[in-house]
Amino acid sequence: MSVVATAGHVDHGKSALVRALTGMEPDRWEAERRRGLTIDLGYAWTTLPEVGPVAFVDVPGHRRFIGNMLSGVGPAAGVLLVVAADGGWGAQSEEHLRAVHALRLRHGVLAVTRADLADPGPTLAATRERLRGTSLEGIPAVTVSARTGAGIPRLREELTALARRMPTPPADAPVRLWVDRSFSVRGAGTVVTGTLSAGRVGSGDTLTLRPDRGGRGRPVVLRGVHSMDRAVPEARGPARVALNLRGVEVAEVGRGHALLSPDQPWWPATGADVLLDDDALPAEVTLHVGTAAVPARLRMLGGSHARLSWEPHLPLVPGDRLILREPGREGALVGALVLDAVTPPLRRTGAGRHRAHALGAAAGRTVVVAGRTVSSATASAWREALVELVARQAARDPLTPWVDADVALAEVRRRVGMPDLTTLRAVAADAGLTAEGGRLRRDATAQAAPDGLAVVLARLRADPLDSPTRPELDRLGLGAREVAAAARAAGVLRLPGDVLLGVHAVEETLRRLDGLAQPFTAAQARAALGTSRRVLIPLLEHLDARGLTHRGADGRRRVTGRPGLRG
Repeated sequence: MSVVATAGHVDHGKSALVRALTGMEPDRWEAERRRGLTIDLGYAWTTLPEVGPVAFVDVPGHRRFIGNMLSGVGPAAGVLLVVAADGGWGAQSEEHLRAVHALRLRHGVLAVTRADLADPGPTLAATRERLRGTSLEGIPAVTVSARTGAGIPRLREELTALARRMPTPPADAPVRLWVDRSFSVRGAGTVVTGTLSAGRVGSGDTLTLRPDRGGRGRPVVLRGVHSMDRAVPEARGPARVALNLRGVEVAEVGRGHALLSPDQPWWPATGADVLLDDDALPAEVTLHVGTAAVPARLRMLGGSHARLSWEPHLPLVPGDRLILREPGREGALVGALVLDAVTPPLRRTGAGRHRAHALGAAAGRTVVVAGRTVSSATASAWREALVELVARQAARDPLTPWVDADVALAEVRRRVGMPDLTTLRAVAADAGLTAEGGRLRRDATAQAAPDGLAVVLARLRADPLDSPTRPELDRLGLGAREVAAAARAAGVLRLPGDVLLGVHAVEETLRRLDGLAQPFTAAQARAALGTSRRVLIPLLEHLDARGLTHRGADGRRRVTGRPGLRG
């Protein structure tokens, strides 16, 4: 299925044209049909040869209902631009074109209607000139009359060609369905409708509803799926769908909500850094995305870069197109490209200019962090802040060179913004940091150690069983705290009595003991290992406790573990 939204000035025949194409009445309300004025979104569909179903979202053309119009065109991939031959280019023709261009919709057909009432030539020529420099420049055009049917077959041909041109997203794409209507059906419960732009939905699926009261998203189960008034096992985008939601009241969901794949790539955002098409906007705007419309505050960062902030959590990702509208002023529409749905704090003087510069230098490049997409500027800031934090701690206290993950998250969030521990761990791994037991540290091989500790570690690398004595540790200036630090170094084994052994100590011990006649005595083990009783006894007890050796009633032992197994 292809989904096409109409666009055009009030009373230019959009609904009449949809009726002529589909044989369906798109105006859903009696008041609309009585007044001949579309107020809300209407829906109809037809089947075209070779390409199959094409659904239409018919939008109101009156300036008072521009919010409804933007909800209809927002999720669509194609547009049917309608201009009346006897009316010419109107105020809402211009406003709707601005909206379409703001969304960068490139797939469309121009229909000059009411060709039976006036010569369509001048209007067609004037409209083509109006489209110059916009995303719809050069789209095919047809002159038609919905009343007489003239040109309708040709328009159907152009719509067929349009459906062929529009890309088909992969069936396994993540779902982000913007709800445009919700209602209750007796015996079924709550039903929502929307344009499924990509992905698939099926009966029994679990999706996430956003926004919700807590901002976290609420899981909902689909009781059933309908498309074109038929129950279907599943629907694949692009398509118009109606979804029956289990356990959701009508009052809890409506236009502006979104249903998302559980493993979603979108950030639950209350702000975004954007690149504006035009900066001629006040600080208070209405933000339109999908079918949502929310009040937002606009802060210029530098050049055409700006920051938007709003209240409800909206699912966004870099690359989304937004429409910003100045409330109360006709035609005041500006497009915006989302550069990042993560907004690091701007606390210092010049922070806005610095952020704008970083976003500009990133040139739209993005990376995936913990399954979600952010600008490379934000990912770099996270990584640098985390590495600096851990390095500062290591320099301050080489023997305790780690930072608790919760502390690190709070500090990085304060400085450059970071949403959660999952993101922190992903950034830490990318930065070459080690996360162990809720702590972050640099890789053990990169740790700077005090001179005495470095001597011990080098000695144990040469011979993992050559444990330094207590007097030797004292001469190296290594007290209990330094010995504990040595034990925390990667693989160093600390046994009772401040016995320190190297990373391969257990493996080497088992290899040598396995070469003895089994069972063996402690004296035989000491001779094979070439070590002192101070080291031997705690080492053998460690092997016993791990089940790698077994001590019999006579005090003799045998190897029960594999020689290659490490401690």
